[in-house]
Amino acid sequence: MSENTKDNILEFFVTAANKHDFELDISLLVHGAIVTGTLISATEYFENMSQSFEDGSDISQKVSQQLSEAGESADSGNQQEVNFIHLKNTKIYCGDSKPTPSKGEILWRGKLVEVDSFFLGRIAEPKSKSKNNDK
Repeated sequence: MSENTKDNILEFFVTAANKHDFELDISLLVHGAIVTGTLISATEYFENMSQSFEDGSDISQKVSQQLSEAGESADSGNQQEVNFIHLKNTKIYCGDSKPTPSKGEILWRGKLVEVDSFFLGRIAEPKSKSKNNDK
């Protein structure tokens, strides 16, 4: 994609996620790295981020409140233009290496104008065979 150009189809998917809680497994090519996960709404992204801070110190609780308010703002539907894409259960692949991070349910936020290309579906590592199946 050329600089400052968003893919209209990808923007359509993000709009559907934001307005209708639509989820979609997707993989993105971003500056040579593959980012793979499940597309979620901005509201869900901010709610999940807020929850990860709410049981901490006073500062963490303030961060949680700010993120919660950002989620409410995203949910208000006043946004004309979509600029960010949000994923959950994210893995990032750089080259032939294992994904980063390799464990946990990672939330990811990226600029739509930074996405070079995409395909539907998530990349998953093959499940290792159990020792009982190796006979």
